Amino acid sequence: MSSESAGRSTWKSRTGFILAAVGSAVGLGNIWRFSYLAYENGGGAFLIPYLVALLTAGIPLLILEFGIGHERIGSAPLAFRKIGKKWEWLGWWPLLFTMFGIVLYYSVVIAWCVGFVFYSVNLAWGDDPDKFFFETFLNLSSSPFEISRIQTPVLAGLLVVWLITWVIITRGVSRGVELANKIFMPLLLLLTLALVFWSVNLDGAMIGISAYLRPDFAKLVDPMVWVRAYGQIFFTLSLGFGIMIAYASYMPYNSNMTGSAVITALANSGFSLLSGFGVFAILGFMSFSQNQPLEEVVRESIGLAFVAYPKAISMIGTAGPLFGVLFFLSLTVAGISSAISIVEAFVSGVEDKFGLDRKVLTTVLCFLGFAGGIIFTTDGGLFWLDIVDHFINNYGLVVAGLLECIVVGWFFKLDIIRKHLNKVSKMQLGSGWNWTIKLFLPLFLVVILMNQLVRELLTAYGDYSWASLVGIGWSWIAITFLVSFILAVQPWKTESHLEKGRGEEL
Repeated sequence: MSSESAGRSTWKSRTGFILAAVGSAVGLGNIWRFSYLAYENGGGAFLIPYLVALLTAGIPLLILEFGIGHERIGSAPLAFRKIGKKWEWLGWWPLLFTMFGIVLYYSVVIAWCVGFVFYSVNLAWGDDPDKFFFETFLNLSSSPFEISRIQTPVLAGLLVVWLITWVIITRGVSRGVELANKIFMPLLLLLTLALVFWSVNLDGAMIGISAYLRPDFAKLVDPMVWVRAYGQIFFTLSLGFGIMIAYASYMPYNSNMTGSAVITALANSGFSLLSGFGVFAILGFMSFSQNQPLEEVVRESIGLAFVAYPKAISMIGTAGPLFGVLFFLSLTVAGISSAISIVEAFVSGVEDKFGLDRKVLTTVLCFLGFAGGIIFTTDGGLFWLDIVDHFINNYGLVVAGLLECIVVGWFFKLDIIRKHLNKVSKMQLGSGWNWTIKLFLPLFLVVILMNQLVRELLTAYGDYSWASLVGIGWSWIAITFLVSFILAVQPWKTESHLEKGRGEEL
């Protein structure tokens, strides 16, 4: 494949594109969130709603985003501008709350992982990983607005993360993003396989694996289990971020886009399942070694990675430091591969509209990303992280995905996308795909949104004050929403990009 097509960068190979898409999808949540969700929602039985969600929501919506980017030949703002001038803002909004929201705190979590790679060498967390993480490492305050200091080790790790991101993005699509993922993804797979193989051979490992896979079919009658399964699929595939639209736009005309979407989705889910074996094997080892029930050693999300795992690493013995380095290195690699995709998506949008120099643009964005992430390195940073993450994931991404389905499904000829995909792909889409996009997915996303809103109104999230939730969470969503309209009304500096899509002349 050529490096340039119609003045637009392209991937060197389909393999590179798929690895980059998988790199975006596979992140920290695959390692610590999926396995916990499965454990809490029926164990092996959770795989039923999870796989149903993958087939009925994840893959169809990923195909749609690949189709939009490839057929409209543009980043999210350009693609939606070609769908209709009044919809350009819908391309900017997800890029704004991911670039100036998700990646700001996500890069700080990666910075934690970088720090713990080094802490693993001498087991610096000592006998009380809980106290070390929350009191020593984060120096956690008592509320979001109680901020007095920046944690220097976290700030240093954050600088490293953004420097790596800057180096990769400035090198462009094929020599930067694609090359990085060709290194990161095989490395991540090798690290994960090593950790899983090591973990399953520890004493008591089968206690955890049994709990991970033991099916509790009674859970399947709980509607919330299905909502969580669909939610996990939606978030883990980077849907609604604008990333997959940009990545697909870099593919040449004769590219098997539908097949690539299926491979990306299955690879992402397969990685989640594989990681779960390693996570719960370690928890089983802890349960066995401490003679405690498994439920007493299981921790959710952040606590699982930075408290439960360090405790297990200390218990392994002389090999513990090596295991710790491998584990936190795998988290770092998974995190960086996702972070660079968010920055690349935003760079792509700005390049498309304003024609700015990539190196200058990337330098400015990485500086702003580093500066914006500083609030999350403070002693109140964990509270800010929790609130911003909650609102962007539960409202921003869901609303963006909902509007994407409605706009493309009802205000654009969806058959243009479907016929284009069928023309370039071996796997053919039937009219049922159209109705999945037009009816099923919007209805499901409305259910998720309404369920979350009702719960939010009945009980304030995380027992935070309403001032914190409105001042940090809702305002973050509102500001990025307003800025998306400001960017959309700016004149295009690259009018040639607006000329056509691949499926039909505009």
